[in-house]
Amino acid sequence: MPKIENLNEKRPFERHFEPRGPRREHHKHFKANAAFVIALGLALGGFFIGHYYFKAKVSANTVVVKGLAEQNVKADLAIWEMRYVVTGNDVSKAQKEISNQTQIIQSFLKENGFKEDEITVGRLETNDLNANPYRSNYDNNVRFILTQTITVRSQNVDLVASSLNKSGDLVAKGIIFNSDYGSPVSYLFTKLNDIKPKMLEEATQNARNAATEFAKSSKSKVGKIKHANQGVFSILPREETSSTSESQQINKKVRVVSTIEYWLR
Repeated sequence: MPKIENLNEKRPFERHFEPRGPRREHHKHFKANAAFVIALGLALGGFFIGHYYFKAKVSANTVVVKGLAEQNVKADLAIWEMRYVVTGNDVSKAQKEISNQTQIIQSFLKENGFKEDEITVGRLETNDLNANPYRSNYDNNVRFILTQTITVRSQNVDLVASSLNKSGDLVAKGIIFNSDYGSPVSYLFTKLNDIKPKMLEEATQNARNAATEFAKSSKSKVGKIKHANQGVFSILPREETSSTSESQQINKKVRVVSTIEYWLR
């Protein structure tokens, strides 16, 4: 009877190879080490990203402050416009009259100490009212209005102010001034560029003082300037009232407000 072979039996030449004990343990340790290195790298990467982000936010802290500087000044130029009027129906007589008044005013100015080159006589203006188509027949019978302007331009502002107070003497001589243009004198300050550097330095220092006070309360220190805006210089009347303009006062006040942004560290 033929011999039946048991297929479940291992043949002599068949072997099942399995990893040896030490090598398998080494493989497990390698995987564990790799996982640890990766986890550590991710953790460190997250730490450094957060650290530099924090530093960047601190470095971006700034404070914006304003520094004020003021200085009292005196006008160094006066412009006095005397605009006077003569009326009449005879243009030749009116012209002679206004010419005579011009000589009276010039003599008045020279007697008060003004120089020839400080006095300028403007163009004579003539207005014929009959040439106005909208004129009513019931208006006054004066036909011609002649207007003349004398301008005094002087750096002696005190002389202009004192002479202006004496202008009533001219009115007493029959000279009629046209006051439709407001104050006849403008007092100007023309040396702003001479005081700008010092005032900007003062405004900057005042701004830094304000930033330092702010830094103390926030336990910070003031660093360098990040951005600066020097502001606009304003010339104001020294005595500010609702009815007085800057150009009418000899004594003035110059003001500048600088806006500066400082780094905080």
